[in-house]
Amino acid sequence: MNPAIKAVIFDWGGTLTQWHDIDFHAESLALAQAVIATPTPDDDHHARADRLHAAGDTVWGWSRDHQRSATVADLFTEAGLDHDPDLLQAYREFWEPHTLTDPQVVPLFERLHEAGIRVGVLSNTIWPRAWHEEFFRRDGVDQLIDGDVYTSEIPWTKPSPDAFAAARAAVGIEDPAACVYVGDRLFDDVWGAQNAGMRAIHIPHSLIPAQQIGHTEGTPDAVASELAEVGDIVAGWNA
Repeated sequence: MNPAIKAVIFDWGGTLTQWHDIDFHAESLALAQAVIATPTPDDDHHARADRLHAAGDTVWGWSRDHQRSATVADLFTEAGLDHDPDLLQAYREFWEPHTLTDPQVVPLFERLHEAGIRVGVLSNTIWPRAWHEEFFRRDGVDQLIDGDVYTSEIPWTKPSPDAFAAARAAVGIEDPAACVYVGDRLFDDVWGAQNAGMRAIHIPHSLIPAQQIGHTEGTPDAVASELAEVGDIVAGWNA
């Protein structure tokens, strides 16, 4: 018999935020504005953006194939470019519309807390913790999160069991069977969580780019067509 669920840990992008298709070339052009360089005929803004785009694919491969984490600085290093972190404003502005918290998050988190269940976040991200905390504060969610882990500050990414262990530690739950993970990816989130001993709920709204799909697709313990359904699923397991 499974133990009662004591914590629900959520993915961020495509789960707590709504999925959007991203123009990754436009993203790279915004990112390239942070490059420190003396332009030459064979190294213009678009050329630097192309290098950053290729580096982004490489960094995704580190996560997908080796569960190796990275930071924004690592992305520039992989592209062979120097950057000024203070010049990332255009990159932040590019992503701003895609960082908005789903309106169902606050009532869901409040419901879980009322049931005595802790709430956590585990995100595969190259962005620093401070950015994510700003998004949650902006949307009035920060006080409802009991523990959060961003892979930019640990050695591993999902689906590594070590990443899920870090998230459990952040919410103060030792037993993985007492935790459920909610995410939009069948490899990183569903297979990864189950491989780490947790139950998994799939939010099937995201169109995952082919180059980001891993070697295995897990079968979720439950599927939620919207975030609000997570509360009923967990309540049913704990009944």
